[in-house]
Amino acid sequence: MPQKLDRYLQFALQTAHEAGRLTLAHFQTGIQADFKGDDSPVTIADRKAEELIRQRIEKQYPQHAIVGEEFGSNPINDKSHCWYIDPIDGTKAFIRGVPLFGVLLGLEIEGTIEVGVVYFPALNEMVYAASGQGTFWNGRRTRVIDTDRLDRSMVGCTDSHSFEKTGRGQVWQRLQESTYYRAGWSDAYGHALVATGRLEVMLDARMHPWDCAPFPVILREAGGYFGDWAGNETHHCSEAMSTTKKLLPEILKIITP
Repeated sequence: MPQKLDRYLQFALQTAHEAGRLTLAHFQTGIQADFKGDDSPVTIADRKAEELIRQRIEKQYPQHAIVGEEFGSNPINDKSHCWYIDPIDGTKAFIRGVPLFGVLLGLEIEGTIEVGVVYFPALNEMVYAASGQGTFWNGRRTRVIDTDRLDRSMVGCTDSHSFEKTGRGQVWQRLQESTYYRAGWSDAYGHALVATGRLEVMLDARMHPWDCAPFPVILREAGGYFGDWAGNETHHCSEAMSTTKKLLPEILKIITP
């Protein structure tokens, strides 16, 4: 399995890089967005990047299932291997010319995310992991920060109003009061910051599997936690959190009703 995971990882790294370079051709060009039924934006860059990723997966691993944000699931019966694709996580940032957007690829094998890659093309940052092989940031081994005090920790979120909209306003308020600094380092970039030791906590009140599929293995291999707000490692969650294992018990006490 380790050798097979390494092959999957190398494939995912190359694929994410190619898709990311494609998105840069549209970045800061005044690109216009359409709006989907949930009021989230989508651009031609989102669609073309996902098409590129899907074509590469279908050619290299035709037996694998695919779930993508823009084009849904492919009709394959064997779901033992499933790729989750978010071609541009942070499209709101992308359309405004802000460089904190990323290409996300996660491979689920028998129900567990075993390979995860996140590429931020405008920053040229790649964060990635495979089970048992560690987490890497631009080729260097990385781990979560060793902070042991929540009142000296930094917490990030994507949209503070999302906590109110999902009935979690008091949760966000309690966490703000318990931490040192509250930053808007949002979407996938915030979770990558936790994995690379630059942030202690990242909280999202809304989440889909393709928004976060790389992060369970990335945080796990970095010595941290990614999952729901009840302490379960998963990418199948309506809300999500990244943090360190040292701070997780204290955070769960604060955010659990």
